[in-house]
Amino acid sequence: MHTSSAATSEPRDCEKRLGDCRAMAEQAVIENRGVIHRMLSTVGVPSLARSVWGYVDKTIRWCWIPNWLPSWCPTSKSHLQASEEKMLQYVSTEFTKVFVPISNDNLLWTLMFCNDHVKDKTPLVLLHGFGGGVGLWAQNLDDLSQHRPVFALDLLGFGQSSRPVFSTDAAEAEDQFVESIEQWRASVDLESMILLGHNLGGYLAVSYSIKYPGRVKHIVLVEPWGLPDHPETTEPDRPIPVWIKALGAMFSPFNPLAGLRLVGPLGPTLVQTLRPDFKKKFSLVFTDNTVPDYIYHLNVQSPSGETAFKNMTAPCGWAKRPMLQRIDQLQSDIPITIIYGSRSSIDCISGITLKRMRPRSHVDIIVSLCVLMNGLISLQRVVFVLFFWGVFCFVFFLPPSLEKRKFHNTFLRNKLPKIVLKTNF
Repeated sequence: MHTSSAATSEPRDCEKRLGDCRAMAEQAVIENRGVIHRMLSTVGVPSLARSVWGYVDKTIRWCWIPNWLPSWCPTSKSHLQASEEKMLQYVSTEFTKVFVPISNDNLLWTLMFCNDHVKDKTPLVLLHGFGGGVGLWAQNLDDLSQHRPVFALDLLGFGQSSRPVFSTDAAEAEDQFVESIEQWRASVDLESMILLGHNLGGYLAVSYSIKYPGRVKHIVLVEPWGLPDHPETTEPDRPIPVWIKALGAMFSPFNPLAGLRLVGPLGPTLVQTLRPDFKKKFSLVFTDNTVPDYIYHLNVQSPSGETAFKNMTAPCGWAKRPMLQRIDQLQSDIPITIIYGSRSSIDCISGITLKRMRPRSHVDIIVSLCVLMNGLISLQRVVFVLFFWGVFCFVFFLPPSLEKRKFHNTFLRNKLPKIVLKTNF
């Protein structure tokens, strides 16, 4: 009798959970319906808003069932940890790995390189880009740690660091990142530091330096995201085509890498197939799928930092709060070095503009053949393909467990160029 009762209650529990999931999905649809329509209407395509809504409606219903993702995506925290360890096997210098505690019981995963012969030098702190993690510095850590102490951390919401809920407000989300870096600095007891940020990490490095100038000796920006204004603000005579606006508006409710999660078990294979250059950039170190596997596991965990980044961006990937609008708040005595690749997808015009806006400050611009690749742009090139393919797979190839229940970067090319820091520290 006990077995029969348990067997009877189990379907009821499943039905109740399914009902709760459906209610959440319906609420999400209701909340997003007007938002998407207004966003699309603002670009002059209200008819597109109506015709697209049927598709978006169904898509949102699938995207708002996070409890199904663990059985859909072949990943876990242990998978991420193992893939990172494989990345770091290349590093020959001794280092320490530790979770550094900050506020609200959050932890920031950190690699520490502190050789005795350089311990008196100002430490270098590495901030990765969108979709990235500490493992993607693997080819640089040995060289950089020969000259000064080096700290590489997974930003809050990324990698192995804690993944809390961020504010939906762009300014507040940015401040959460900045405060986490400051609390991390206090926890590891650094009096001052050199900040090297790639992509999103560069944006946060400048934001941190504006708020805590006394802690920063030098800023190194590698292909930084978020410097320029939206082009329609600075170049009104060159408006963005309506179809690009429409696509940006249509996808703005979704996280940038939602497609990578939606493709489920096909994710690792698609990353390897669509972006074979990930392996090529590390071909001198890894001949297998170590790099694409690490990138995959980095970006199919809970999308905490990814959601924060989305909240900080306008449609088409522009920063809601461009840094050039605030660069005058940065103390003039903080030197800046900006590094671009010769084939970079990031326009160096914003770096030149920054240099012109700081005529009394030291600003170097370096264009190098050996530079960190832009992780944000590299990942977003496949987002649309992954997204649509993910919806297709999710609908037609649901795993049996789901059918019964009827839901950055930074990629290194060779090594960083030699960076000359023209200050005495």
